[in-house]
Amino acid sequence: MARILGLDLGSHRLKAVVLDSSRGAQPLEAYFSVARPKEGDPWDTLRAALTTLLEQHSIQRDQVVVSLPGPSAATHTFTLPFSDAKRLEAALPFEVEGQLPFELSEIVYDYQLTAQTPVKSELLVGIVRRDELATLLQILGELQLDPRIVTHPALAYQSLWLTAQQELGAEGDGPCAIVDLGHERTHVAIGLPQTGLVSARTFAGGGRELTKALAQELQVSLPEANHWKEQQAVLGGGDGADSERISGALVRGLQPILRELRATFQAHSARTHAPVARILLCGGTSRLPGITEQLTRDLGIPTELLPLPEELESLAPDGEALAAAQAYALALRGKLTGARAPRFNFRRGAYAFRGHLDYLRVRALRLGLYAAALVSLFIIFGMARNSVLSHREAAVDAQLCKLTQSLLGRCEKNYDRALNLLKGKDSPSAAVPKVSAVNLLAELSQRIPPDIKVTFDQILVDPDRVSLRGTTDSSKQIDRITQALKAFRCFKDVQVGKLDKTKDHVNFSLDVQVECPDQAPQANAG
Repeated sequence: MARILGLDLGSHRLKAVVLDSSRGAQPLEAYFSVARPKEGDPWDTLRAALTTLLEQHSIQRDQVVVSLPGPSAATHTFTLPFSDAKRLEAALPFEVEGQLPFELSEIVYDYQLTAQTPVKSELLVGIVRRDELATLLQILGELQLDPRIVTHPALAYQSLWLTAQQELGAEGDGPCAIVDLGHERTHVAIGLPQTGLVSARTFAGGGRELTKALAQELQVSLPEANHWKEQQAVLGGGDGADSERISGALVRGLQPILRELRATFQAHSARTHAPVARILLCGGTSRLPGITEQLTRDLGIPTELLPLPEELESLAPDGEALAAAQAYALALRGKLTGARAPRFNFRRGAYAFRGHLDYLRVRALRLGLYAAALVSLFIIFGMARNSVLSHREAAVDAQLCKLTQSLLGRCEKNYDRALNLLKGKDSPSAAVPKVSAVNLLAELSQRIPPDIKVTFDQILVDPDRVSLRGTTDSSKQIDRITQALKAFRCFKDVQVGKLDKTKDHVNFSLDVQVECPDQAPQANAG
């Protein structure tokens, strides 16, 4: 699922955005666009344009996300008095059927939660006829573009609310409307920062109405009027009578779209009690100079162009980034997974996406190759480590043999046996005392309680015996000194010699036998 193809099946041009989800901060990889034939059956022109797109461009994709083409998709808003998911699934078919002029079996629908409390759920439901969805999937499948997700074109912009909230406004700014002015259709997605999509709608009308108005005013053909609109037309004025005449024609052509936008915004405000605070414009018609200012004047709502990533603007030639906004939103929809992903997808039930098995089969082969490479590396690493350890073990054995040969007169490579021999009674190390006279004197100094006033006249320290002679305040202090010295493990026995008491002090002598637990008694070295 690394490369995601967002495919906008527009009535004028097909737009495709490829997003590589593994590329981190800069995921956009490519943008492609081809014109759609102007004459013929809509399904035939769609097939022809898709064929041209694939022939002209080598598009690598692991997943395809599309929105429904044409004016067939409809949306309805429902409010149900509960929030349990199972009850929603059970009650929704009856609610949808009550809004339809035909049988429920003839349509495919899905819903998206827009608001929910413990006692109420607000749903945005999208509906499409089964035969139209089946035809679309057949065409895409024949061209190996079988989509994992088929969504409503207005709902596609929900992915922008989920991934680019900061660009769409800050919390507290009020509802914002993304308006996509296409060639034959206009899509409206209304959302709130930090909340997401609240309502969405698609209605007929777009740049074609402006072209017709211009052709009628100038008495020229539609292709000529469209060329004039794209190259020279400016909304809201200009220099000279001709410019004002053209601007007036464009404003007249814009009126049906403005009526639908007003109705959409008023319905939203009546339902939510929160009027739209800002309009963000995109789509091919949004490139018409002066259109944002015209909408601001006519609707009384601040209007600006939809902010898009610099990557998309650099990939889309001649300022086509605004026309590519829906394809970009569709690619983002494929990137969202888990709890963050919108629920809405027409590929459910009999039309559920089944190509994931093929996808997994291709990926399984690649994962198998990776696993084989890792196993090979582990085997090589183990062999190298064993070889190094064998060489080191041989070097240690040789050094141990050399040491035991020089000390014991025999070669011994077993470490435990060599250690026992070196510690043995008749070994050269047996004569080496484990505790030196310096160590004994240090222990003696540290173990005399610091609060006892004592003066030593004589200290004799041998490896197996310590003799002390000193003066202190009382016999009780001598007992404390004796107990403190006995706490040391190498002072085996402490004997008190003759005491000489006077009025102010006591003269005493101590004889301490030294024998550490891991050391045999030593002969007097003195």
